[in-house]
Amino acid sequence: MKFGPIPIETAEGAVLAHSTTAGERRFRKAHRLSAEDVALLRAAGISEVVAAVLAVDDLGEDAAAQTIAESMTFRGIEVRPAATGRVNLHAKAPGIFTVDAAVIDAINAIDPAITIATLAQHAPVEKGQMVATVKIIPFAVSSALVDAATKICAAGEIFAVNAYRPVRVGVIQTVLPGIKPSVLDKTLRVTEARLARTGGRLTAERRTPHEIAQVAEATASLARDNDMVVIFGASAMSDFADVIPAAIEKAGGAVIRAGMPVDPGNLLVLGTLDGKRIIGAPGCARSPKENGFDWVLDRLIAGLDVTARDIAAMGVGGLLMEIPTRPQPREPLPAKSQLKVGIVL
Repeated sequence: MKFGPIPIETAEGAVLAHSTTAGERRFRKAHRLSAEDVALLRAAGISEVVAAVLAVDDLGEDAAAQTIAESMTFRGIEVRPAATGRVNLHAKAPGIFTVDAAVIDAINAIDPAITIATLAQHAPVEKGQMVATVKIIPFAVSSALVDAATKICAAGEIFAVNAYRPVRVGVIQTVLPGIKPSVLDKTLRVTEARLARTGGRLTAERRTPHEIAQVAEATASLARDNDMVVIFGASAMSDFADVIPAAIEKAGGAVIRAGMPVDPGNLLVLGTLDGKRIIGAPGCARSPKENGFDWVLDRLIAGLDVTARDIAAMGVGGLLMEIPTRPQPREPLPAKSQLKVGIVL
């Protein structure tokens, strides 16, 4: 492709770089000039235009973007028609976005003329939300470059929207002296709302003393009739042998990970029992604000596995905004204040 000023006599088939007016006729940027257009421009006294002249093996920006987008392998995503060298891809349903970053990087490294931008890995998305865009920078690009991109796209699935599933969730709330019923009631409402946005359903709640045996019994019972069990402890986990991780093991399950590098959310416990996921919720999950619990819960509801290694990799970007209900746990408390602090939820 050649770009720059060209005589109007040779402009037929060229693509305008700037909007141009000839009498009452206005030609928009990226308009491909026909013989009739050239005649109108000459009649208006225009001797040259700034335009792109495509080579024989060039693809126009829209055709190139559409070709690349349609060569991709994906799930839960629809491709919209090309316009101004851009093709947008949108989610067909709410869910969690996943992407092969190495493939996107490889395509973007072919040539600056070809670009693909996506949402971040594991971003939650709504139905109809844009998740990726293919943009051709110039008015045209060599077909060889487009072929290189489509060859990379043929390697396998590049991205997907993993749709939320209608999971059934049982909730356990442990109780200690001083825990008000209103706190437990609010926690239940917040959890119901959190599940509702992903299509989940809270089916049952058990309130038990904050003791290993009773939490284990309730966990085993709820796991039989639900896809997932969430445990809210009256006291936050303070050791890997504390009540919630110990109860998961006593029920016959296994602890996948206790503790996560996301704040708020550090004290989450993730376990499994008979193929069902058990989550020991951190205290911040009593708040509707985003925290590490959301990251794990949403992925599981979308049918994605969450491993100990996955949780360990959440640290970069894991420093979230503080929630107002916590008394600034990131700051050291004055000596006198430490004597007055009770259970922090």
